Amino acid sequence: MLLTLAGCTTPAVLTVGDAARSQVEATEHAFAQSMADRNLQAFSSYIASDAIFFTGPEPLRGREQVITWWSRYFKDAAAPFSWTPDRVEVLDGGTLALSTGPVRDSAGKPAGRFASIWRQEAPGVWRIVFDRGEAAAQ
Repeated sequence: MLLTLAGCTTPAVLTVGDAARSQVEATEHAFAQSMADRNLQAFSSYIASDAIFFTGPEPLRGREQVITWWSRYFKDAAAPFSWTPDRVEVLDGGTLALSTGPVRDSAGKPAGRFASIWRQEAPGVWRIVFDRGEAAAQ
């Protein structure tokens, strides 16, 4: 017997990649919120111990160098910039992810783009291993 159900749709099935993508997107938002909240300790918790950030004249290697350099952005009452992911992709294995998106200046105007590579260090725990920002083209 063949049964046809008009208007029925197949429910979406979440894959490991979908779950990981959602985790990374939420983590990137929380990471950005730590800057908005002026919380250097929270910001630091998202950085892998062996991270490399392409900030300043030379790449910053390791969590301590990153924190030392980035602490300058936490001195003022207001954040000097903000960011939000507009694209997140996760390897099929679910252990590495790339998030990219716009960076905005303190007035909310587009200032550039960022790209971060995240590594899953424990179930549901993602930390940045590589980060790079690019200024907007003039």
